[in-house]
Amino acid sequence: MKDLIKWWATIKISWIKQTTYRLNFLLLVLAPALVSYFIKYSLWSSIYDGDQNKLVAGYTLKTMLAYQSFGLIVALLGQGSNSMNLSEEIRRGKISTYLIYPFNFWEYHTASFLAFQGIQIFISFVTLVLLGFAGLVNIINFHALLIGIIFTLYVSIFWFALQYLIGLAAFWLEETWMIRVIMMIISSFLSGAYLPLEIFPTKLVAILEYTPFPYLSYYPIRLMMGEDLSIIKGISILSSWLVIILFLNHLTWKKGMRLYTAAGM
Repeated sequence: MKDLIKWWATIKISWIKQTTYRLNFLLLVLAPALVSYFIKYSLWSSIYDGDQNKLVAGYTLKTMLAYQSFGLIVALLGQGSNSMNLSEEIRRGKISTYLIYPFNFWEYHTASFLAFQGIQIFISFVTLVLLGFAGLVNIINFHALLIGIIFTLYVSIFWFALQYLIGLAAFWLEETWMIRVIMMIISSFLSGAYLPLEIFPTKLVAILEYTPFPYLSYYPIRLMMGEDLSIIKGISILSSWLVIILFLNHLTWKKGMRLYTAAGM
């Protein structure tokens, strides 16, 4: 019971922090996803040049815009978490306080992540409704949409674990933002966030199926669009990589704490 109270108190504190600095939240989380979406929307609209019958890798203009629109939902709901605060706390020596608190470092950041996801679920719902009214997505198969959203929430756990690992690199690096940017670029390209995987070479796609990348964007997007994909396969591969990342998190934390001197205090 005491643990639940600590988790709930931390979640409420995180909600207050994130809703107090609205501009900061907008610039860090919403703005990049929205800017990326409008760039992709403009790009594909220009490629099709208004031709509703033109096909690109099996996609018409309508289905391609739907793909990019659902991609926005996946970006907001599944890939919004970042490790910036975590790395700053390590670099500035602030984690010393967590070593004496009854609520340790990973618990605090996990609770903050859950609070963040609560806000993102609301934002994603509003965005989805607006996209529906704009005619960019056709929400007919609610079951498929629900499955896609649930899969995206699982993706958000994987993304949080990966970002957590990047944040722990602050034990050795003064800045971790370059790693985060590189990872974002690579994952966005290989996950199908920019281009549907049907455009990629077949051999490359076959290799990517055993990596976590396709399941970060392409898989949940296609699920929301109603495609019959193997949920078991997606969950299994993503879970395998998640276990590896969690192990690396544990190992990195232990090694990092041996080097930690609280020099920033």
